[in-house]
This record gives sequence, structure tokens and C-alpha cells, in this order.
Amino acid sequence: MNILSIDYGKKLRAIRKSEDLTQRQFAELAGLSLNTVRAYEIGQQPARSEVMVRVIQVNIFKKYTMWLIHDEIAPTAGQIAPALTHCGIDGEEAQKRTRKTVEDSDVKSSRYDQKAG
Repeated sequence: MNILSIDYGKKLRAIRKSEDLTQRQFAELAGLSLNTVRAYEIGQQPARSEVMVRVIQVNIFKKYTMWLIHDEIAPTAGQIAPALTHCGIDGEEAQKRTRKTVEDSDVKSSRYDQKAG
């Protein structure tokens, strides 16, 4: 995978929108200037890897780490893409589905352990 070809500006915008944040709120959370966030989102300036590190260090954005860096998800590990975050007004439906997936995974794992042991 060519990391330089990833459009981090679009990904940052997707995360911001998914979390229902304004550019100003996103900038404050990530410790970036508002003008910098705007420049990334419109493609005027490429987002550097240091910015990605800053973003994924913010607790509410950690769930996007795999997607942001590798373009992959692992819902059972809590790693999702922004589109999976909010299905309803408060994201409750997505949270239920994520919880259900984790619970199913735990049950399957528990059954496997019993058979193997």
C-alpha cells in the first residue's frame, strides 16, 4: 500500500462528520488550528502523519485508528470506519450492533474453548 496516496484530509473530514463535530470543535480536540483543519478538508494542504498521530491520540477518535492508517476495520476490537459510528441521532443503533458483534464473538470463543479443553 502506498501511504502517500491516502487522502487523509477526506478521512479526517469523515471522522469529524461522523462524530457530528464542527471544524472548530475537531480542531480544538485534536490540538490543531481551525485554518489547518479547513486546509486539510478542502485539499489545499496535505495532512501529515504527525497530524494523524495527534488525532488518534484523542479518546473519541481511537476507534478509527486502523481505518485511518490501514483502511481496515476490526469491529470486534472496537476499530470501525466513520460510516459505522452513527446510524441514528445518537449512534445508539451502531453501538447496539457493535455490542452484539462483540457478544457473539465472546460466545463463539467461549464455545470453542470448551470444545478444545
